[in-house]
Amino acid sequence: MSGPGPEPSSGGAGSPADQGVLIRLADIWKTYSMGSEEVHALRGVNLEIRRNEYVAIMGPSGSGKSTLMNLLGCLDTPSQGDYFLADRKVSDLDDDQLAHIRNREIGFVFQTFHLLARASALRNVELPLVYSGVSAAERRASALRALEEVELAHRARHRPNELSGGQRQRVAIARALVTRPSLLLADEPTGNLDSKTSAEILDLFDRLHRGGNTVILVTHEHDIALRAHRVVTIHDGQVSSDSPVERAGGLLAASG
Repeated sequence: MSGPGPEPSSGGAGSPADQGVLIRLADIWKTYSMGSEEVHALRGVNLEIRRNEYVAIMGPSGSGKSTLMNLLGCLDTPSQGDYFLADRKVSDLDDDQLAHIRNREIGFVFQTFHLLARASALRNVELPLVYSGVSAAERRASALRALEEVELAHRARHRPNELSGGQRQRVAIARALVTRPSLLLADEPTGNLDSKTSAEILDLFDRLHRGGNTVILVTHEHDIALRAHRVVTIHDGQVSSDSPVERAGGLLAASG
């Protein structure tokens, strides 16, 4: 199982940290056994993402983008190739080490929010810190700061069923931010929201990026992808294009 893939989009000699690179994927393959057949969901993906980049990963259903997202989020491991995150070779880590990376280095934002229905917004945001053994007072202070970042501190005591869809997604974003992760990974974060609320959430991602966060947005919608500063398109398990988003004359388009 081998074959040439696209060259990494940026690089040079040395480790990822030497180059200010947060993520480096080198010849990543993901293969699933389906009976007597092998299905290659990813085929030799090479990709680099620098700190404080805002990147959209897009592609149709079955393209491999969800598999790529799971690998980036340390929810799965590659069948072949190397994945470095924050200068750690995570493709070689065991399950416990991957769980630690997920909890400390990656903030997840999902389409369906994944909030605890009976817990307040504050308690939902605190949860990642509970698993890290942070004291109750520190958890509360950190969770309140995260809610302030998404402009929802005034709803800290409300449960999810007392919040709008957009407010619930803001709680989910605050929860993703509370551990101060290296990477904010958002999977179709506006998929359950109306167009006005979607625009507000995307504006929030813009602001978080300007504040120094590295953001990867996974989407199948072209107009949402163009809110990022770079668009990586996946097709048949490979990177088919990787282009900066040009902003000129009020129009957005992926160049290249």
